[in-house]
Amino acid sequence: MKILSWNVNGIRAIAKKGFLDWFEKEDFDILCLQETKALPGQLSSSLKNPDGYLSLWNYPKYIKGYSGVSVYTKIKPEKVETYLGVPEYDDEGRTLILYFDNFVLLNVYFPNGQKNEDRLIYKLNFYDAFLDFCNKLKKEGKNLIMCGDYNTAHKEIDLARPKENEKVSGFLPIERKWLDKYVNNGYIDTFRIFTKEPGHYTWWDYKTKARERNIGWRIDYFFVNEEFKNSIKNSYILKDVYGSDHCPIVLEVD
Repeated sequence: MKILSWNVNGIRAIAKKGFLDWFEKEDFDILCLQETKALPGQLSSSLKNPDGYLSLWNYPKYIKGYSGVSVYTKIKPEKVETYLGVPEYDDEGRTLILYFDNFVLLNVYFPNGQKNEDRLIYKLNFYDAFLDFCNKLKKEGKNLIMCGDYNTAHKEIDLARPKENEKVSGFLPIERKWLDKYVNNGYIDTFRIFTKEPGHYTWWDYKTKARERNIGWRIDYFFVNEEFKNSIKNSYILKDVYGSDHCPIVLEVD
């Protein structure tokens, strides 16, 4: 099984940049998108109903053109949820949770904490609610695949200029400490199973043309619970796929 995750930074915008052509050529079983920034009525039928795929959507209740996640899947899930159980976080349309026979897939667009201190606190509290939700599923004996834009680079190896960004949200000690906590709860960054060296990123700043110089951050991840590790066959980055300020990432599962 091949699962992709991609922050598209607006699905209507990326649709004008060849997204559907890429979609048809790329061989995948499940595609998870974040930051779709669209309500159902704003989507074309080709985006909502591509041949061979079931599409699922979640979007914010109160703010248009903001946040949002979707999943395209060849395999029909047994159950779908759009919430962590906390209205403050669920109203922003950041989660899609798909229950399959052998695992639960969580597609999440985590908050960005750069706006102000209140949003940083919101982000950290969202992280905690997400971890509690994952731990509950794990205690029930579920295997978990968790993907999306986490909006934090974990280690110095995960961004091109760590020293310059120590006081920037996305690489603050308190954010990185939460990812330490996440890993210590038994969740594995699948990319680092297969790739140990630096220089691999998933997001580049548009304004500074950072992608041309590969001055990036790795803030998009596939995590799994430790018990599911042996089912992971590969995890990698599609750095040559354009259209967003992020690029897609891939998880191959046996």
